[in-house]
Amino acid sequence: MKKNIIAIATYLLTALPAGVLGSGILCSCSDDTYGDEPKDWSGTATFFDSTDEAGFQTYYNPAIGRCGDPMPFYDAKTGDFKVLYLQEYDNNGACYHPFWGISTRDGATYESLGEIIPTGTSTAQQDASLGTGCAVYNEQDGLYYIYYTGYNVLLPNREVVMRATSPDFKTWTKDNVWSLKGTDYGYAATDFRDPQVFKADDGLWHMVISSNLKFAEFKSSDLRNWEHVGAFNMVWDRMCECPDIFKMGNYWYIVYSEGYRAPWSRKVKYMMATTFEGLKACFNDPGANWPKDGHEGVLDSRAFYAGKTASNGTDRYIWGWCPYRVGTTIHDRNVNVGADSEPAWAGALVCHRLIQHTDGTLTLGEVPAMAAKYNKEQTLSIKADKGYNNGVLSGDDAYVLYGRLGTCNHISLTVKTSNNWDKFGISLVRGTDSQKYYTMVVNPEGEDTRKVNFEQEGPQGAGFIAGIDGYPFQRPSDNVYHIDIYTDNSVMVMYINDVCAYTNRIYGIQKNCWSINNYGGSITVSDVRVTQQ
Repeated sequence: MKKNIIAIATYLLTALPAGVLGSGILCSCSDDTYGDEPKDWSGTATFFDSTDEAGFQTYYNPAIGRCGDPMPFYDAKTGDFKVLYLQEYDNNGACYHPFWGISTRDGATYESLGEIIPTGTSTAQQDASLGTGCAVYNEQDGLYYIYYTGYNVLLPNREVVMRATSPDFKTWTKDNVWSLKGTDYGYAATDFRDPQVFKADDGLWHMVISSNLKFAEFKSSDLRNWEHVGAFNMVWDRMCECPDIFKMGNYWYIVYSEGYRAPWSRKVKYMMATTFEGLKACFNDPGANWPKDGHEGVLDSRAFYAGKTASNGTDRYIWGWCPYRVGTTIHDRNVNVGADSEPAWAGALVCHRLIQHTDGTLTLGEVPAMAAKYNKEQTLSIKADKGYNNGVLSGDDAYVLYGRLGTCNHISLTVKTSNNWDKFGISLVRGTDSQKYYTMVVNPEGEDTRKVNFEQEGPQGAGFIAGIDGYPFQRPSDNVYHIDIYTDNSVMVMYINDVCAYTNRIYGIQKNCWSINNYGGSITVSDVRVTQQ
């Protein structure tokens, strides 16, 4: 038997294509060994073909499948956020997308709640599949309500709004005798979905539903009986999905996702006004009413989608999903973002904190609990450099290459540019022999505007990857950029100065080196740290 095992192992080592061992197909329980010889991680800096670990520790992903459209709700009775999501599998059955859920107190650590709302059991039922909705608690009757989309392409009304109730957020009862059908009120049978329920200034419950290029509005005093109020516009000819309406301080906001009818956009955005009625009126002339925030209300990159918010009364957080990507190699997956937008649906949940500025505009920042979770200080070691001298990077293609990262990393640093036009970037999945690596380039789009661009650099790199697009923001007046990057397996989020949040999916981060780069002129780099969980 022992000889047979040795023979099989010898065959695999000689017969498998180059790189397969590094992909994790044949390995021990630890990545610290490579064949029979220990891997010298700290002493080398060449590219390693690493893979995601089975579990995500910060950006939640279920053990099987992926998270679709998150529906967060703050439960004041239990003091935690409950985030429902559409459970996506590689091979969905005839009835698909049940609601599953997780709970969190801080947006950084999660506990699974399992399945919350199952799909129907037959393709003849309206809720054979489920679509996005929301959860609320009604103090009047002591019940939790989930309003959701019942989806069935085989029925005359493909999408209708349905509901379920629970006394404890554990045992749910579907109300099978009630539904809202768009066709009863002049809306489409094919698009009538994503209900969002909230209380307006009139003290009544309001429900906003995405329909055929309109938002349908209903109101209720008891969460049971709903009266049609009317409709207000979407953004020109773009389908706006997953609406989320809330009041924060002195302003009303609607957060929405521009959907499949505008694939070149496909981003999470917001509008703002001082009243709910004024908020609805913003869409009568969207171009004139974009928030004056320097990025027309865009909150993140295309790799953050279907974002919705919840507040505990002190902080408001937003959850969205970061899509997975497909391909036979790390390099295939990292650039497979589609011609105009991300092609894959669902992924890992990313949570940001909403930052409200004095003028009411919004940006996204890191969840406070993240820095506390990534608390193990790592020793920095420089593996290679060019044009680097005591914290200063000068000249074209200057860089400093640091040692290998772990599975979950927090990179923090400060960059000061020498003038208003300097260009710099931070690269991941880089080695001393890399022909391709991946950079978030902080690119001058003008003297006072910067844009984060995603580029595949290196001798064989493709350059700017248009499908992921970038994120514009205003140049800091002092040319100082405080940067925080969080990674969990292949999910990466970068924050700059509380004015820029940039989410991306980059495979191969772990067990590879990273660098800070300069492209002409000079930059000064300081306070460089790496911490891990």
